[in-house]
Amino acid sequence: MKADKNRMYRDVDVLTGIHPPRNSRHLQSLNIIAQYIRDEFQKTGLQVREQKWGVDSATYKNVIATYNGQAEKRLVVGAHYDVCCDYPGADDNASGIAGLLETARLVSANRPDLGYGLEFVAYCLEEPPFFNTENMGSFVHASSLVGQNADILGMICYEMIGYFSEIPGSQPNPRPWLVPDIPDTGDFAMILGLDSAPAFNGKIRDLMIENEAIDTWMIELPVNDELAGLSDHKNYWRFGYNAVMITDTAKIRNPNYHSETDTIYTLDFERMKEVVNSTYLAVTVFLETLEIQ
Repeated sequence: MKADKNRMYRDVDVLTGIHPPRNSRHLQSLNIIAQYIRDEFQKTGLQVREQKWGVDSATYKNVIATYNGQAEKRLVVGAHYDVCCDYPGADDNASGIAGLLETARLVSANRPDLGYGLEFVAYCLEEPPFFNTENMGSFVHASSLVGQNADILGMICYEMIGYFSEIPGSQPNPRPWLVPDIPDTGDFAMILGLDSAPAFNGKIRDLMIENEAIDTWMIELPVNDELAGLSDHKNYWRFGYNAVMITDTAKIRNPNYHSETDTIYTLDFERMKEVVNSTYLAVTVFLETLEIQ
């Protein structure tokens, strides 16, 4: 079974169609979306639970689905479901949630024989005003892994995976001195990792590029680079876990970033499904080919 762009379209349509938008001020909308994610996870037959925490007088939640949960080692795959301000947030980050849900569906349907468990996590409170704080859902989850003394192989973050362009010049190079040959046409997926974890990053890349239906590039940055930690993966770095972000390069490529024009009609679902197919290869073959200590 391969990724289905029609299911992914439905997911994005649900997330962008909620009113008022799914930001931290609109708790009811967040809860409706969290329930949708929970329902979709439960349809896969995976074990599902919620992780709750309080901020002021409100309660927020991560939604977590687990495959092969009895395994000692775990690989985390995550994406945030909240949105910035009152924007639709189709690429940021309904696309990531669609990717997360579709990856879980593929795992459930294909039932890969893994020597490790998979933990799919839909995070709340990635966006301002909670970005870079301990109230981020990914911080809550990553810190809980430390508390469990969990054996974590690493984390893969879906962050904005739906905007592509075939126009030459549509892809600026954010760090030409590091990767001078990145194409200037924005029709590829990007893996972003830390330069201190080349083995982990390289294995994700080597597995993803086996899918020739979409081009995949990688950039490795120092932890103090301002572009390095722009999503939930940063909180896993904070606790010493390996992590990468899978992205369309976000605001570097997408002119609709954090704006009212970030709508479902700007997304390329054909390429989105191939990003998921590529990531599925990395998620399900990881330990067979290289175990990161």
